[in-house]
Amino acid sequence: MKELLEFLAKSLVDQPDQVHVDETETENGVVLRLSVAKEDVGKVIGKQGRIARALRTVVKASAVKDGKQATIEILD
Repeated sequence: MKELLEFLAKSLVDQPDQVHVDETETENGVVLRLSVAKEDVGKVIGKQGRIARALRTVVKASAVKDGKQATIEILD
């Protein structure tokens, strides 16, 4: 899941070398913290949060396939 989110985020931003994903296991599942360059935060969130919602949907689908739950936090 971490690799999937990292790949998707790098394809959206202007500075792919600034993309970092931290993965933390919790009792409820996996928490993925996505950090990008300040200039690219808007590109990852999208208008009215549409891109962020799409990223969450894709990662959650991948997590369910593995029998887990996933949450994405976008950090600036």
